[in-house]
Amino acid sequence: MKKSFKYLVLLLVFVCTTNVYSQTKTKLGHIDSNKLMVLLPGRDTIQTKLEKYKGSLESQLKTMYGEYQVKQQELQSGSNTMAELIKQAKMKELDDLAQRIQDFQQSAEDDFKKKEQELLQPLITKAKTAIEEVAKENGYKYIFDVSLGVILYFEEGDDVLPLVKKKLGIK
Repeated sequence: MKKSFKYLVLLLVFVCTTNVYSQTKTKLGHIDSNKLMVLLPGRDTIQTKLEKYKGSLESQLKTMYGEYQVKQQELQSGSNTMAELIKQAKMKELDDLAQRIQDFQQSAEDDFKKKEQELLQPLITKAKTAIEEVAKENGYKYIFDVSLGVILYFEEGDDVLPLVKKKLGIK
């Protein structure tokens, strides 16, 4: 009788623990945001605009590089007959042009990234809003982006920043 009572108590504890665990279980979800972004309406239009913009920047860079090559050939072909002062001036001009090309290339890359972010931001905001709404409607506590390895949505929780700052002695 004592054995059956122990088994009954053990079974009851197991059932109660399982029931409590299932009620407090955190619902997790995931999404591949890269796949979502490809599927969003308007993405093709944005991609076309970006390619056109990139093409114009590349065209300007190509023109500048062509100018550099012409000046370099002029310097090489006439260097034997040029006065040293003229040769130095042409070399400085060539170096300045090379620096301008390098500066333009860096500026163009930065500008392209800025333009891409500007055009994509409305789609990103739309996708993020939809993810948050789906999470709330379906009871998800966390949504992970498997393409980036980040959390896209989380329900309010404890901010541990003050505790970490205290641990590190930061005020």
